[in-house]
Amino acid sequence: MFRERAYAKLNLVLHVGPPGDDGMHPLCSLFASIDLADDVVARPSGAAEDTVECAGVDEPNLGVAAIAAFREHVGGDLPPVHVRIDKRIPVAAGLGGGSADAAAVLRLVNRLAGAPLAPAELGELAARLGSDVPSQLEPRHAVVHGTGELVEPVALPPLAAVLVPAPDGLSTRAVYAELDRIGGGRERLDPAPLRRLSAATPAALASALENDLQRAALALRPELEETLGRIGAAGALGAAVSGSGPTCFGLFADRSAAERAARTLDGALVTVLRGS
Repeated sequence: MFRERAYAKLNLVLHVGPPGDDGMHPLCSLFASIDLADDVVARPSGAAEDTVECAGVDEPNLGVAAIAAFREHVGGDLPPVHVRIDKRIPVAAGLGGGSADAAAVLRLVNRLAGAPLAPAELGELAARLGSDVPSQLEPRHAVVHGTGELVEPVALPPLAAVLVPAPDGLSTRAVYAELDRIGGGRERLDPAPLRRLSAATPAALASALENDLQRAALALRPELEETLGRIGAAGALGAAVSGSGPTCFGLFADRSAAERAARTLDGALVTVLRGS
Protein backbone atom coordinates (compact mmCIF):
# COMPACT_ATOMS: atom_id res chain seq x y z
CA MET A 1 0.00 0.00 0.00
CA PHE A 2 1.22 3.49 -0.88
CA ARG A 3 0.08 6.85 0.44
CA GLU A 4 0.29 10.38 -0.98
CA ARG A 5 -0.98 13.81 0.06
CA ALA A 6 -2.98 15.88 -2.42
CA TYR A 7 -2.51 19.57 -1.59
CA ALA A 8 -5.02 22.30 -2.39
CA LYS A 9 -3.92 25.41 -4.24
CA LEU A 10 -4.91 29.06 -4.46
CA ASN A 11 -4.82 31.07 -7.66
CA LEU A 12 -3.18 34.28 -6.46
CA VAL A 13 -3.30 35.59 -10.02
CA LEU A 14 -5.34 33.97 -12.79
CA HIS A 15 -5.33 35.42 -16.31
CA VAL A 16 -7.50 33.64 -18.88
CA GLY A 17 -7.45 33.88 -22.68
CA PRO A 18 -10.25 33.22 -25.17
CA PRO A 19 -11.00 29.57 -25.99
CA GLY A 20 -9.09 27.87 -28.80
CA ASP A 21 -10.52 25.63 -31.50
CA ASP A 22 -10.52 22.75 -29.00
CA GLY A 23 -12.60 24.77 -26.54
CA MET A 24 -9.72 25.02 -24.02
CA HIS A 25 -8.92 28.40 -22.51
CA PRO A 26 -5.22 29.23 -22.28
CA LEU A 27 -4.25 30.60 -18.90
CA CYS A 28 -1.44 32.21 -17.01
CA SER A 29 -1.56 31.83 -13.26
CA LEU A 30 0.47 32.19 -10.09
CA PHE A 31 -0.42 29.15 -7.95
CA ALA A 32 0.18 28.95 -4.21
CA SER A 33 0.32 25.46 -2.73
CA ILE A 34 -1.32 25.42 0.72
CA ASP A 35 -1.18 22.95 3.58
CA LEU A 36 -4.83 21.88 3.29
CA ALA A 37 -4.69 18.39 1.76
CA ASP A 38 -6.56 15.17 1.02
CA ASP A 39 -4.99 11.82 1.92
CA VAL A 40 -4.86 9.33 -0.95
CA VAL A 41 -4.03 5.63 -0.49
CA ALA A 42 -3.67 2.98 -3.21
CA ARG A 43 -3.11 -0.78 -3.09
CA PRO A 44 -3.62 -3.78 -5.36
CA SER A 45 -7.31 -4.59 -5.08
CA GLY A 46 -7.36 -8.34 -5.66
CA ALA A 47 -10.58 -7.71 -7.58
CA ALA A 48 -11.32 -7.84 -11.28
CA GLU A 49 -11.49 -4.08 -11.76
CA ASP A 50 -10.34 -0.78 -10.28
CA THR A 51 -12.27 0.89 -7.48
CA VAL A 52 -12.04 4.46 -6.14
CA GLU A 53 -13.56 5.19 -2.74
CA CYS A 54 -14.16 8.89 -2.08
CA ALA A 55 -16.89 9.78 0.39
CA GLY A 56 -18.81 12.96 -0.36
CA VAL A 57 -17.99 13.11 -4.08
CA ASP A 58 -21.02 12.26 -6.21
CA GLU A 59 -19.72 13.53 -9.54
CA PRO A 60 -17.32 11.43 -11.66
CA ASN A 61 -14.01 11.29 -9.85
CA LEU A 62 -10.89 12.34 -11.74
CA GLY A 63 -9.03 9.58 -9.92
CA VAL A 64 -10.91 7.04 -12.02
CA ALA A 65 -9.88 8.85 -15.18
CA ALA A 66 -6.28 9.00 -13.95
CA ILE A 67 -6.11 5.22 -13.49
CA ALA A 68 -7.69 4.61 -16.89
CA ALA A 69 -5.27 6.99 -18.63
CA PHE A 70 -2.28 5.37 -16.93
CA ARG A 71 -3.41 1.83 -17.75
CA GLU A 72 -4.07 2.73 -21.39
CA HIS A 73 -0.54 4.13 -21.62
CA VAL A 74 1.36 1.31 -19.90
CA GLY A 75 -0.75 -1.68 -20.91
CA GLY A 76 -0.67 -4.68 -18.58
CA ASP A 77 1.92 -3.40 -16.10
CA LEU A 78 -0.73 -2.23 -13.62
CA PRO A 79 -2.90 -4.76 -11.77
CA PRO A 80 -6.41 -3.74 -10.65
CA VAL A 81 -6.12 -1.20 -7.84
CA HIS A 82 -8.22 0.14 -4.99
CA VAL A 83 -7.86 3.84 -4.19
CA ARG A 84 -9.25 5.55 -1.11
CA ILE A 85 -9.41 9.36 -0.98
CA ASP A 86 -10.02 10.96 2.41
CA LYS A 87 -11.38 14.39 1.55
CA ARG A 88 -10.44 17.51 3.49
CA ILE A 89 -10.43 19.92 0.56
CA PRO A 90 -13.97 21.17 -0.11
CA VAL A 91 -15.49 19.76 -3.31
CA ALA A 92 -16.08 21.97 -6.40
CA ALA A 93 -14.61 24.87 -4.46
CA GLY A 94 -12.02 26.38 -6.82
CA LEU A 95 -9.16 24.95 -4.74
CA GLY A 96 -8.03 22.28 -7.20
CA GLY A 97 -8.91 19.36 -4.93
CA GLY A 98 -10.09 17.03 -7.68
CA SER A 99 -7.03 17.81 -9.78
CA ALA A 100 -4.72 17.30 -6.80
CA ASP A 101 -6.36 13.93 -6.14
CA ALA A 102 -5.91 12.89 -9.78
CA ALA A 103 -2.24 13.87 -9.70
CA ALA A 104 -1.74 11.93 -6.47
CA VAL A 105 -3.42 8.89 -8.05
CA LEU A 106 -1.05 9.11 -11.02
CA ARG A 107 1.93 9.17 -8.66
CA LEU A 108 0.55 6.22 -6.71
CA VAL A 109 -0.27 3.94 -9.64
CA ASN A 110 3.11 4.69 -11.15
CA ARG A 111 4.68 3.44 -7.91
CA LEU A 112 2.43 0.37 -7.85
CA ALA A 113 3.45 -0.45 -11.43
CA GLY A 114 7.16 -0.19 -10.60
CA ALA A 115 7.65 3.41 -11.78
CA PRO A 116 7.61 2.77 -15.54
CA LEU A 117 6.86 6.42 -16.39
CA ALA A 118 9.32 9.28 -16.05
CA PRO A 119 8.05 12.67 -14.80
CA ALA A 120 7.71 14.02 -18.35
CA GLU A 121 5.46 11.11 -19.37
CA LEU A 122 3.35 11.53 -16.25
CA GLY A 123 3.05 15.20 -17.14
CA GLU A 124 1.68 14.32 -20.57
CA LEU A 125 -0.95 12.08 -18.99
CA ALA A 126 -1.81 14.76 -16.42
CA ALA A 127 -2.37 17.35 -19.14
CA ARG A 128 -5.04 15.14 -20.69
CA LEU A 129 -6.99 15.09 -17.43
CA GLY A 130 -7.32 18.82 -16.83
CA SER A 131 -5.46 22.12 -16.76
CA ASP A 132 -4.77 21.99 -12.99
CA VAL A 133 -3.45 18.42 -12.90
CA PRO A 134 0.11 18.85 -14.30
CA SER A 135 1.08 21.42 -11.67
CA GLN A 136 -0.02 19.06 -8.90
CA LEU A 137 2.24 16.16 -9.89
CA GLU A 138 4.87 17.88 -7.74
CA PRO A 139 2.74 20.16 -5.53
CA ARG A 140 4.51 23.47 -5.00
CA HIS A 141 4.19 27.16 -5.74
CA ALA A 142 4.38 27.74 -9.47
CA VAL A 143 3.71 29.98 -12.42
CA VAL A 144 1.52 27.94 -14.75
CA HIS A 145 0.71 28.80 -18.36
CA GLY A 146 -0.34 27.31 -21.70
CA THR A 147 -3.39 25.19 -20.91
CA GLY A 148 -1.76 24.23 -17.62
CA GLU A 149 0.98 22.02 -19.01
CA LEU A 150 3.80 24.58 -18.59
CA VAL A 151 4.81 24.67 -14.93
CA GLU A 152 7.60 26.85 -13.52
CA PRO A 153 8.34 26.42 -9.80
CA VAL A 154 8.71 29.67 -7.84
CA ALA A 155 9.23 30.69 -4.23
CA LEU A 156 6.61 32.75 -2.40
CA PRO A 157 6.87 34.80 0.79
CA PRO A 158 5.43 33.37 4.01
CA LEU A 159 1.71 34.12 4.30
CA ALA A 160 -1.35 32.65 5.96
CA ALA A 161 -4.76 32.42 4.37
CA VAL A 162 -8.35 32.29 5.52
CA LEU A 163 -10.63 30.29 3.23
CA VAL A 164 -14.39 30.76 3.25
CA PRO A 165 -15.95 27.92 1.24
CA ALA A 166 -19.59 28.17 0.16
CA PRO A 167 -22.16 25.54 1.18
CA ASP A 168 -22.70 24.58 -2.45
CA GLY A 169 -19.97 24.08 -5.05
CA LEU A 170 -19.74 25.83 -8.39
CA SER A 171 -19.19 24.12 -11.73
CA THR A 172 -15.94 25.11 -13.41
CA ARG A 173 -17.57 24.56 -16.79
CA ALA A 174 -20.43 26.92 -15.89
CA VAL A 175 -18.03 29.65 -14.79
CA TYR A 176 -16.01 29.44 -18.01
CA ALA A 177 -19.26 29.51 -20.02
CA GLU A 178 -20.29 32.65 -18.16
CA LEU A 179 -16.86 34.18 -18.80
CA ASP A 180 -17.35 33.59 -22.54
CA ARG A 181 -20.90 34.96 -22.41
CA ILE A 182 -19.84 38.25 -20.80
CA GLY A 183 -16.80 38.59 -23.05
CA GLY A 184 -14.15 38.11 -20.39
CA GLY A 185 -10.59 36.93 -20.85
CA ARG A 186 -7.67 38.70 -22.44
CA GLU A 187 -5.90 38.44 -25.78
CA ARG A 188 -2.34 38.46 -24.41
CA LEU A 189 -1.01 36.25 -21.64
CA ASP A 190 2.47 36.91 -20.27
CA PRO A 191 4.02 34.90 -17.42
CA ALA A 192 6.89 37.37 -16.86
CA PRO A 193 4.98 39.76 -14.53
CA LEU A 194 3.82 36.78 -12.48
CA ARG A 195 7.38 35.55 -12.07
CA ARG A 196 8.35 39.00 -10.79
CA LEU A 197 5.34 39.14 -8.49
CA SER A 198 6.35 35.88 -6.82
CA ALA A 199 9.39 37.68 -5.40
CA ALA A 200 7.36 40.62 -4.04
CA THR A 201 6.87 41.42 -0.37
CA PRO A 202 3.91 39.77 1.35
CA ALA A 203 1.93 43.02 1.34
CA ALA A 204 2.65 43.70 -2.34
CA LEU A 205 1.75 40.15 -3.32
CA ALA A 206 -1.51 40.29 -1.38
CA SER A 207 -2.49 43.62 -2.89
CA ALA A 208 -1.94 42.24 -6.43
CA LEU A 209 -4.48 39.38 -6.22
CA GLU A 210 -6.35 39.13 -9.52
CA ASN A 211 -8.71 36.57 -11.05
CA ASP A 212 -10.22 36.85 -14.52
CA LEU A 213 -12.87 34.29 -13.52
CA GLN A 214 -14.01 36.28 -10.51
CA ARG A 215 -16.45 38.48 -12.42
CA ALA A 216 -18.10 35.38 -13.92
CA ALA A 217 -18.24 33.62 -10.54
CA LEU A 218 -19.86 36.68 -8.96
CA ALA A 219 -22.39 36.86 -11.78
CA LEU A 220 -23.44 33.29 -10.98
CA ARG A 221 -23.17 33.68 -7.21
CA PRO A 222 -23.60 37.38 -6.33
CA GLU A 223 -23.61 36.63 -2.60
CA LEU A 224 -19.85 36.05 -2.84
CA GLU A 225 -19.36 39.81 -3.08
CA GLU A 226 -20.51 40.09 0.53
CA THR A 227 -18.14 37.30 1.57
CA LEU A 228 -15.19 39.13 -0.01
CA GLY A 229 -16.20 42.28 1.83
CA ARG A 230 -16.33 40.48 5.17
CA ILE A 231 -12.88 38.98 4.60
CA GLY A 232 -11.51 42.43 3.84
CA ALA A 233 -13.19 43.90 6.91
CA ALA A 234 -11.56 41.15 9.01
CA GLY A 235 -8.16 42.60 8.16
CA ALA A 236 -7.00 40.68 5.09
CA LEU A 237 -4.09 42.17 3.16
CA GLY A 238 -6.01 41.18 0.02
CA ALA A 239 -9.03 39.03 -0.85
CA ALA A 240 -10.25 37.22 -3.97
CA VAL A 241 -12.21 34.28 -5.33
CA SER A 242 -9.94 31.28 -5.90
CA GLY A 243 -10.06 29.75 -9.37
CA SER A 244 -13.61 29.24 -10.58
CA GLY A 245 -14.92 29.62 -7.03
CA PRO A 246 -16.97 29.70 -4.98
CA THR A 247 -14.31 29.70 -2.25
CA CYS A 248 -13.23 33.20 -1.27
CA PHE A 249 -9.93 33.73 0.52
CA GLY A 250 -7.90 36.41 2.20
CA LEU A 251 -4.16 36.60 2.77
CA PHE A 252 -2.72 37.52 6.17
CA ALA A 253 0.76 38.26 7.45
CA ASP A 254 0.84 35.23 9.77
CA ARG A 255 -1.28 32.42 11.16
CA SER A 256 -2.23 34.24 14.35
CA ALA A 257 -3.70 37.13 12.35
CA ALA A 258 -5.54 34.65 10.14
CA GLU A 259 -6.95 32.80 13.16
CA ARG A 260 -8.23 36.04 14.69
CA ALA A 261 -9.97 36.90 11.42
CA ALA A 262 -11.40 33.39 11.01
CA ARG A 263 -13.21 33.68 14.34
CA THR A 264 -15.35 36.45 12.80
CA LEU A 265 -16.20 34.50 9.62
CA ASP A 266 -18.68 31.61 9.64
CA GLY A 267 -17.28 28.39 8.20
CA ALA A 268 -13.77 29.79 7.73
CA LEU A 269 -10.69 27.58 7.46
CA VAL A 270 -7.16 28.70 8.31
CA THR A 271 -4.20 27.51 6.28
CA VAL A 272 -0.72 28.65 5.32
CA LEU A 273 1.28 28.71 2.13
CA ARG A 274 3.45 25.61 2.17
CA GLY A 275 6.98 26.32 3.26
CA SER A 276 5.77 29.26 5.34
